[in-house]
Amino acid sequence: MKRYLFSTAVIILGLFAAGFMFPADVITIKGSDTMVQLCQRWAEKYMKTNTGVRIQVTGGGSGTGISALINGTTDICAASRPMKDGEKMKLRERYGSTGIEVRTAKDGLSVYLNNANGVKELSFAQIKGIYTGKITNWKAVGGKDADIIVYGRENSSGTYVFFKDNVLLGADFTNSMQSLPGTAAVVNAVKRDVNGIGFGGAGYAKGIKEAAVRKGDSGPAYLPTAENVKSGVYPITRYLYFYLRQKPDGATKEFLKWVVGSEGQAVVVNEGFFPIN
Repeated sequence: MKRYLFSTAVIILGLFAAGFMFPADVITIKGSDTMVQLCQRWAEKYMKTNTGVRIQVTGGGSGTGISALINGTTDICAASRPMKDGEKMKLRERYGSTGIEVRTAKDGLSVYLNNANGVKELSFAQIKGIYTGKITNWKAVGGKDADIIVYGRENSSGTYVFFKDNVLLGADFTNSMQSLPGTAAVVNAVKRDVNGIGFGGAGYAKGIKEAAVRKGDSGPAYLPTAENVKSGVYPITRYLYFYLRQKPDGATKEFLKWVVGSEGQAVVVNEGFFPIN
């Protein structure tokens, strides 16, 4: 018996020496393209000091992530919009729970303009007019006489849904909008197109300018700065969420605690978003 135990110990030590590891705790995150880069940074930083955990991140859009959560093919759904009541009911039907919501960051949803565009600010009514096709020329909003080229996200995107619900107030997007797969693609399109306009997360606003936005037809317009988002004066502010089927435990619980803690929130700031506290 002693010889058998000794042999087993030698085998285990030999496996470690050869580079073999026992299976890690695997956490899967799927969903929001707005959040995919942020989630990747969270995963990279967390795994550096938690070598027994492996975190897999994929995008596809908030709607795709919510479907994966309902179907049981992801542990965590990343969503740039709140789950809808119908989606929560599907979770309840399958798992007996409407899910767990975790606020992970705040985002100032930006309106992107080309750097050469002379327009500096837009009202909600003007943005809605542009994205519903009622305003088609920059001259109508204080710009030059040129057609407005409208860019946006695909309908599986949480950003698309949030923008439609909160800026267009439920109205349909114009048929002329060019739908692109991911916020980075929208930014790149506006960067190349002097007459383009787009929308997306503030953390992606690089190489373009952001329009100052005002809620009403008069009064001050605000840029999505950290101060304006924190105080609530920037009018297109949202939370970025993690959703789970059940109350987390084990490795998932520890990872979520880290995300909303000081280290995880420092990553939020580094990626151009805003902390929850």
